[in-house]
Amino acid sequence: MVTLVATFGVLLLAAIGELLHALRVRQVAQLAFGPQQAPRPWARAVPLLRIAAFGGLCWGLLTLLYVDPKVHKGEEIPEDEWRHLLLVYDVSPSMMLKDAGTNGDQTRAERARDLLESLFDRIGIGKFKVTVIATYNGAKPVVEDTKDLEVVRHLLSQVELRYAFKAGSTRLFDGIAEAARIAKPWRIGSALMVIVSDGDTVPSTGMPQLPPSIGGSLVVGVGDHLAGKFIAGHQSKQDESTLRQVAIRLGGEFHNGNKRQVPSDVLAAATADSRKPLIDLLSLREYALIAITIASALLGLLPVLLHRFGTAWRPGVPLAEPA
Repeated sequence: MVTLVATFGVLLLAAIGELLHALRVRQVAQLAFGPQQAPRPWARAVPLLRIAAFGGLCWGLLTLLYVDPKVHKGEEIPEDEWRHLLLVYDVSPSMMLKDAGTNGDQTRAERARDLLESLFDRIGIGKFKVTVIATYNGAKPVVEDTKDLEVVRHLLSQVELRYAFKAGSTRLFDGIAEAARIAKPWRIGSALMVIVSDGDTVPSTGMPQLPPSIGGSLVVGVGDHLAGKFIAGHQSKQDESTLRQVAIRLGGEFHNGNKRQVPSDVLAAATADSRKPLIDLLSLREYALIAITIASALLGLLPVLLHRFGTAWRPGVPLAEPA
């Protein structure tokens, strides 16, 4: 209420000031603007722009004074602002084969951990609750909706999750189905699903239906997609074409991460917050900052623009051209 009263008062004072200024300018109109006694048409809107700028500046500054400060701690994020990261992580024995990385000297699991660390650094992981689903011959949720990233790092680097499963073929779709089950009660578009796998023995049919809560998905392949390694009676390599088809059927993005990090444009497309349009994500604080920026720019630029382009009248004797 104080902000609105003060803003109205500033608008009133600015309007009175502009009225007095207009009366004074009218008295010297011929001297200022020449025989036409009028500025250029666009300059007639300057008084209204100045009044609006003073009002916007007053409102923005007072709003910042009274609005609650923005806290940048994950624990202080409102419950309706949390997002969810669903990590479907392939822990099959083929992930221990060493043919990944720039020089091919990393295991596929080590390369997957490097890619995930880069992803954590670039998506603003402090706004996500993380769920890890290990998948091999089936799927098991290892941790659900944790805010502690160190727990996730420990699971990925120190725990041999493959021993929690019986030996058999990799069933990646079981992990996707488990992710869909966990994400079903969440808000629409609030979850990002990331699948990391070498694509070994992925079926061509049986894709689970994703719930509306999963707003984006990213499939990352690891392992050499050209030359395979022998394991369990068959040649294992990254099945790039199958993983790409999985991403397409999920409506998401695919990236071969065996040698390159996930590009920023792919990551941005996968992590885009589809819950609300951008204008709905702005708070009163952001609107105040926008108002202050625009008002300050107007008050600073208008005198320069008026001086240079306010009138076509140029008094004085023109300089003679040199002989």
